[in-house]
Parts: sequence; C-alpha cells; structure tokens
Amino acid sequence: MENPIIRKIEEKDNHAVAQLIRAIFDELNIPKVGTAYADPYLDLMFEEYNKPKSVYFVVENNGKIIGGAGVAPLENEVETICELQKMYFLPETRGLGIGSQMMEICLQSARELGFEKCYLETMPFMHDAQKLYKKVGFEYISSPMGSTGHVSCPVWMLKDLAH
Repeated sequence: MENPIIRKIEEKDNHAVAQLIRAIFDELNIPKVGTAYADPYLDLMFEEYNKPKSVYFVVENNGKIIGGAGVAPLENEVETICELQKMYFLPETRGLGIGSQMMEICLQSARELGFEKCYLETMPFMHDAQKLYKKVGFEYISSPMGSTGHVSCPVWMLKDLAH
C-alpha cells in the first residue's frame, strides 16, 4: 500500500463507502438486521454527515476507498455525547496502523465539535477493534446509550474525551 490519505467524505464517495461497509458485513458474517447495515442512510453517507456536529472520514489509496469512520451526536442522549460510527476497513488495510490514525482524527474532531464523551457499539467477536478502542481509552459499560437502532450490537463502550 502506498500513501493512503485520510480525508472528509465527498458526495462522490457515497457508493464506494456503502459498498465497503456491506462487503465487510458479508466478510465477517455480521447480522444485517439491527446493525449499521440496515441504516436507511447507508447509501447517503455524505448527506448524513453533512449535518451539524457530524463528520465522516474516508481512507483513500490510489483512488480506492479502503476504510472509513465518523462521529455524530448520539441520538436521544445529552448533546455532549457523540458516537463513533461506521468504522470499517477492508482486510488489506488492517494491522497497518490506519485504524489508530483514523481513531485519533475522529476523537480530535469530536473534541473540536464540543463533545465531552464518545460512545460506540460493536460486536463481541470484533476483538481487534475492541483492542484498539481500549488502547485509546474506551471502557466497557453495562448497557446501551441513546437510540442507535443497533439492537444486534451487544458490546457498548464509552470514552471521556478529556483523557
């Protein structure tokens, strides 16, 4: 892999980002109901993250979208809590430190947007992802927060953005 670049999503990225997320769900056999796969805006990610206090980044390598992640307000929660959303990477990008770079960019963006805490939901078998989340300070919590609609994601984590 040459020099992948991390940049904000553009409208022209919508199809590639939706394809990438769906491909990873198929690869990892993640449930399609009650997860990000079923989100109604999956094909309109640029529009969804072109809202106040929301941002989505893509990782591009040689013109191909190879990963993405973003932050947005956590629905039905206090306005100081955001959610890390749709952090997915193609298999060839994993283990190269790109996830760590993306995580730092997302958390810094969350701070700049005025958030104090960041929430996320994930699947129990996503051990590498959880390892990364713990490394940057996310801690497990005992119940879900907000209204994500992701009832099939039974692992919940929260990070204090001041640390």
